[in-house]
Amino acid sequence: MDLQAAIRIAPSLSLRLNLAASVAAVAWRVARSRPGDEDAALLERLRAGDEQAFLELVDRHQPRMLRLARTFVSSPAVAEEVVQDTWLGVLRGIDRFAGRSTLQTWMLSILVNRARSTGVSESRSVAIGDAGPAVDAARFDGAGAWSSPPRHWVEESHERLSAEAVSGLLREALGELPARQRQVVLLRDVEGLTSEEVCAALEISEGNQRVLLHRGRSRMRESLEASLGEAP
Repeated sequence: MDLQAAIRIAPSLSLRLNLAASVAAVAWRVARSRPGDEDAALLERLRAGDEQAFLELVDRHQPRMLRLARTFVSSPAVAEEVVQDTWLGVLRGIDRFAGRSTLQTWMLSILVNRARSTGVSESRSVAIGDAGPAVDAARFDGAGAWSSPPRHWVEESHERLSAEAVSGLLREALGELPARQRQVVLLRDVEGLTSEEVCAALEISEGNQRVLLHRGRSRMRESLEASLGEAP
């Protein structure tokens, strides 16, 4: 996760929880080059029967696909099986790919369908009501103002936490999200997909995508706030 993604997940400036000051050197960076001309060139080579093009396509997208598959299934081994099955589906269907979406989005859609077919029932529904309020209502008074405001940790955060520690907190917070929220946050903030690409890959509406992304980011903000507030 890069600094831009961390800032999006971090608390807002209005709460004085601007994470930019404390994660300027965050080490958790995922290679997430946007698919474009390179994918298009690989597609043409693959359709022409170039086996090396397939190996390059796997090398380019396999890590991303494994990360997404892992949010649906119970173990890394099952995630690897899902991805292998996805690649078979890509090879069988490549001539039918009409280009109405990016190649990456099409492949991720195949992966999502394969992952859902494993029987992980909790990953099948878009649970709009799975998270409750983004922030605990008990922290506000009757007028809607903070009764228990967040701790102001930003001024001392450099001394309290290293960038590596913040990176670990981000990983942990992401891993604790409900599956659907984790999938959307992973694709948007880690993999860098657009909202349209996420909706297409996960087969959800734009409204659901916005709700899941907001709630996922909100949970991560709360987790970071709690962890940084407890730091010595």
